[in-house]
Amino acid sequence: MKNKLIALFLSIILIFSFNQAFAADVPIIVIAPSKKAQSVSTVGTTVTVLDENFFKNSNKFFLGDALAENSTSINFFQNGGHGQTSAIQLRGLPKRYSTVYVDGVKMSDPSSVSNDFDFNHILTSQISRVEILKGNQSSVYGSGAIGGTINITTKKGEAGFQKNIQYNNASHGTHNLSVAFSGADENDDFYIGLERFHTDGMSAMTHNDEKDRYRNNSLVANYGHAFSDKIKFESNARIAETYNQYDKEVDTATATHSEEVDAVQSSSNIALVYKPNQQFTNKLSLANTYIKRVYAPTPLSGNTAKDNYFGGRYALTYSGNYNFNLDNSIVFGLEREDDQIGYNKNMSGMTYKDAYVTSSYIDYQSRVTKNIFTTLGARFDEHSLSGNEDSHRATLAYLFDDKTTKLKSSYGTGFRFPSLYELHYVDSGFKSVYAENSKSFDLGIEKSFLDLGLSIDVSYFDIKYHDTLEGWKGAGAWKTYNFPGEVKSRGLELISKWKKNDLLNFGFNYTYTSTYDGAEQDDPDKNTSYTNAQLVRVPRHLFNLTTNLKIPNYEGLNLTLNTKWSDKARDYGNGNRTWSDEELDDYLVNDLSIKYNLWNTYNLFFDINNIFDAKYETVRDYSQMDRSFNFGIRRVY
Repeated sequence: MKNKLIALFLSIILIFSFNQAFAADVPIIVIAPSKKAQSVSTVGTTVTVLDENFFKNSNKFFLGDALAENSTSINFFQNGGHGQTSAIQLRGLPKRYSTVYVDGVKMSDPSSVSNDFDFNHILTSQISRVEILKGNQSSVYGSGAIGGTINITTKKGEAGFQKNIQYNNASHGTHNLSVAFSGADENDDFYIGLERFHTDGMSAMTHNDEKDRYRNNSLVANYGHAFSDKIKFESNARIAETYNQYDKEVDTATATHSEEVDAVQSSSNIALVYKPNQQFTNKLSLANTYIKRVYAPTPLSGNTAKDNYFGGRYALTYSGNYNFNLDNSIVFGLEREDDQIGYNKNMSGMTYKDAYVTSSYIDYQSRVTKNIFTTLGARFDEHSLSGNEDSHRATLAYLFDDKTTKLKSSYGTGFRFPSLYELHYVDSGFKSVYAENSKSFDLGIEKSFLDLGLSIDVSYFDIKYHDTLEGWKGAGAWKTYNFPGEVKSRGLELISKWKKNDLLNFGFNYTYTSTYDGAEQDDPDKNTSYTNAQLVRVPRHLFNLTTNLKIPNYEGLNLTLNTKWSDKARDYGNGNRTWSDEELDDYLVNDLSIKYNLWNTYNLFFDINNIFDAKYETVRDYSQMDRSFNFGIRRVY
């Protein structure tokens, strides 16, 4: 099957490279859920889009905080304050079941236990757009995209020359300065953004009141050059150098609470785009991800050596897109991804492990009738150590004649290959660990009431996966197993916006999530240790309410109140005290932002986060931000 698919790709390249005909112009482009720009009205997948205007109006320092406050079906948790380990859960699934891309570069950490990604180092000032694709995306994005995919795009140069500067001063000795230079002309475009974030911090854990500092120095840059109307060069790079103090254990007689880690996180990509005609686009790209973590010796341990970990990835990708006409198109591609990890435990010498994956995929999009749009996709992956997996997807969108109502649905299969860590920490009694597999279904409706200024998006989702890879301690050592039992997540998500008038508007998001952790509950050897069947850190109910008010007679002044309530949730006990199940309490948090536009040049803002100083946890025993203040100024030249 794979050979036939490759032959099809090559045939398309040879035939259509010389075809100059094109039926008509492409309709309005708003999103790209299938690696192809298309109108949102034709998409059967549930998508949330946060554009550059959203980030201009958000004063959150970190991307994870911005996503958690404004998007439904996203659960965000963090081990403490700014810079601490954090994660996004899509549709109730652990973070390892969502893939993350920055400017087309896959950002998971090969040296992490599950080859997942932490959001703790991504600052918002250089982000222009985020597209969150919910539900199974493995047929396009491969391993790990069972719960969804988050595509992050950094800012690009626009016509002319621009200079931007922003400064924030906030509680806990927090300072943030970002500057950017960008521009574009007929053939070239560029963007260079620099940012320095520093905070004295707060205690990462609830059992002490010492400060855990954090520092982030970031660079984002991109450059593009059009050689002609058919050939263009594109490139981008992102580097974050960080220092973080954190708490490793609860407050015991031996705990010092002064652990620290230096880290570097970088991604880069160069690409050549060839468009021989208006119908056919080809893109060849080489991407690299590099993440390194160096942990200082544990205080009072008697050990003076540092632990050193790094993960690296090279990905070579060809992608093609051919538009037969306005109603039919095909997306296809070939990929080769090489992952490597290295670790130097107690300076005992570097140990390296590696693996590679080759992939091919095809995605056909068609307007079947005037109102019906479909997508059929398939992907075939070969892992050098774990064997072969394939995944498939079908989507359907029905757009009513009045263009204000859309029915949507998708069904897909997905998988997650074992990480390098999981592959090399297996029990000797097992031949090998192997990939997890999933099935996903969702059904929704989008409706706009133009006369009321109201829009509603409601979706039901149902995800199941099995052969779950879990770590378990036996005979004094941690090992990895494929556990029996099926893990389930199903629920309902609501996104709504209501513009009452020109001065007042609301956004209300609600998610109901019911999960079942079959990997633990269906295992007799582990059943006695777990008292709740829910997946950890997933609240059953979660809602966000955003209220925006423009003050009459004071042009440029507006107030935004964000209210978030999270239901109680299951969590693991802290390993220094107990491994038994524990419970995270429900919580209600309110954030207020006051913004003022001065002379159409300066944007002033003042935030009060956690107005009522609520004490709450999103991870057991780890602190969340108390009442804090943030003042900032932006100037756009």
